[in-house]
Amino acid sequence: MADNAYPSVDAAQGADAPPVRRGLKKGLYLLPSAFTAANIGMGYYAVMASLRGFQLLDGPGEADYARATTLFDNASRAIGWAILFDTLDGRIARLTKTTTEIGIQLDSIADVVTFGIAPAVLIYAWGYGSAFEDGTQWHKLGWFFSFMFLICGALRLARFNVQATRPKVLAEGTAKVDKKNFVGLPIPAAAGLLVALVHFAPAPLLTYGSYWSGIYSGLLMALTAVLALLMVSTIRYSSFKAVGSGKRSPIKAMLVIAAVGMLVWLFSRYVLVALVAAYVLHGLLFRLASLFRSRAQAEGA
Repeated sequence: MADNAYPSVDAAQGADAPPVRRGLKKGLYLLPSAFTAANIGMGYYAVMASLRGFQLLDGPGEADYARATTLFDNASRAIGWAILFDTLDGRIARLTKTTTEIGIQLDSIADVVTFGIAPAVLIYAWGYGSAFEDGTQWHKLGWFFSFMFLICGALRLARFNVQATRPKVLAEGTAKVDKKNFVGLPIPAAAGLLVALVHFAPAPLLTYGSYWSGIYSGLLMALTAVLALLMVSTIRYSSFKAVGSGKRSPIKAMLVIAAVGMLVWLFSRYVLVALVAAYVLHGLLFRLASLFRSRAQAEGA
């Protein structure tokens, strides 16, 4: 009885220490998946909040519109937090060397839910779904653009997974993928621009009157179409994976992250729109610059 209750020090160190280390290693494998699960949770909340806000727009009073505005803003914030979780789960997995095949697949599924379905539902409920009367041609067109955003985002993720695994059959005759750049606009960035607009002006477009709500809804559909095309394009976007990798870079990177974080905290409505819009535009500008360089070199030759 006493031996079972109070094992010797040697026995504890010899028998119990290795399982503790193995348990810690298993716990590290769960850490990236926990962030991925939080990503899915934020996407689920965004969908439910968007649906509830859309339902409240049928209410007769200003209180219902105010409540819907709050729900739409909360949905946009949830997707914003999901972008942070999505950024951290991969970096933590690489840092702790706990990358697994199931984790990679789970991350892709989470991205389809949170950055595909959730923003598509949100912009429909907040924007053209409420601005245009049900059954009209414009309303049906809104359905179409939301669907195209979702399907292009799913194709973008599928292409990224194929390029990441690089099977030999697909790799023959193709250039090696540059890990410093993404091919096509990443789906979190595309979703980020849409939800940043919602966060900037969370009041549903219905509240701007029939004329301006129609104008804003048309512009929103055009933006959604452009983002969908950018996701399946071959335009390269920086992945920022090399940030902080140099000897002096970590300090500079920490200062930039701290400054941007404080600006987002204080002026989130303006800073988030500016940051995401700049990221979306930088790929287009670099592509245009490369085309002009290529044309200049061809004319010079």
